[in-house]
Amino acid sequence: MRRLFPVTDVTDETAAPGGVDGREWSLAELAAAYAYPAPGPGGGREPWLRGNMVSTLDGAAQHEGRSQPISCPADMRIFGVLRALADVVVVGAETVRQEGYRPARARDGFAADREAAGQGPAAAIAVVTASLDLDFSLPLFTSPLLPTLILTGAGAAPDRVAAAEKAGARVVVAGEGAAVDPARAVRALAELGHTRLLTEGGPRLLGQVAAAGVLDELCLTVAPMLTAGDAQRIAGGPSVTLPLRFALKSMLEEDGFLFTRYQRA
Repeated sequence: MRRLFPVTDVTDETAAPGGVDGREWSLAELAAAYAYPAPGPGGGREPWLRGNMVSTLDGAAQHEGRSQPISCPADMRIFGVLRALADVVVVGAETVRQEGYRPARARDGFAADREAAGQGPAAAIAVVTASLDLDFSLPLFTSPLLPTLILTGAGAAPDRVAAAEKAGARVVVAGEGAAVDPARAVRALAELGHTRLLTEGGPRLLGQVAAAGVLDELCLTVAPMLTAGDAQRIAGGPSVTLPLRFALKSMLEEDGFLFTRYQRA
C-alpha cells in the first residue's frame, strides 16, 4: 500500500505512513488514515456520515448483484477498519437481503480503542426499510453483539414492527409516512449516541442520503476492472438539483486499486 495523496516527505519519520511500496499497513495506520473528525472543544461530537463503496472503471457498483467480485483483500481490510471505527453501520434492506448481511463482529485489535472512545465492542447495524420486509430469523437479528436497529417511518405496518421487536430489534421512527427521512435518521441515531456513522449502501440508500445533503464523506474504492452490462452505479434514487461537490482528502493505492477519500466541500 502506498499513499498517493496528500504527498508526504517519506524521510520524515513523523509523517503519515505510505512512502514504501509493497508494505502492508498495520491496522493502526489504516485507522489513523481513516479517523473520524475529532470532537469539538467541549468534547461533544456532531454526527458524521461516511459512505463506503466500490466501483469499477466503467462505474459498476456490483457484478451479478454483488460487490464482492469487484473487491480485493486490501479493500476488505479497509472495509473492516471502517466498521471498527464506526458507532453504527447504516444499510438498506435490499442490501441486507442480497449480500446476506451479518452482525458486525468485535475485533481484538480495536477493543482497547473502542473502549477508550466509549464505544461498544462492535458497530451496531441499522437497517433502513419502509416495509420491514426482512427475515428476522437471520443472525443479524438473532445473534448481534448489539441489538440491530430498524429505521422506518411512522406509517410502518404495526404487525411488522411487532415482529421486529419480538426478534430483538430496536425500531426507530425516522419519517412521518412510510418512508425514512435521511436527515431525521441521522438525528435519531445521534440521539442514541451514534455519531460516527457509516453506510455501505446500497446504491439507492447512498443516493438518498446524498440528495438529502447529509453525506459528509465518501470512501470510494476504484477497482481496475471493466464489467460493461447495466450494473448499478454507486448511487441511485433521486437526482440532486445541482451536482454535489466533494474535495479529495486522501488517495491510497495497492495492486492497481485506488482507495480514495472525499469530504463534502
